[in-house]
Amino acid sequence: MSAYAATWIAILAGAGLCFATKLVGHRLPEHWLAHPRVARVASLVTVALLAALVAVQAATSGRAVVVDARLAGLAAAAVALALRAPFVVVVLVAAVVAAGLRALT
Repeated sequence: MSAYAATWIAILAGAGLCFATKLVGHRLPEHWLAHPRVARVASLVTVALLAALVAVQAATSGRAVVVDARLAGLAAAAVALALRAPFVVVVLVAAVVAAGLRALT
């Protein structure tokens, strides 16, 4: 099997799994989903997936783990969030820090 075929099989399998998960969610009784523990786990899974996406985008390049201006921008954004800055300010702080460091190197 070629790498091209294997990639498409993986994509189709992932799409099928996503569809099946969504379908199961619609078929579950509503009172199961209203349970506080289920709601809490669902919200935590969302946060975990977003954190994983941010980590991968900020700390990798291809297959290598890298430390560059993106991590400094992410750290600056975390500080801005800790100081309760508005979202637009957080994004601008991260962009300015990353761009500044890239301009210096």
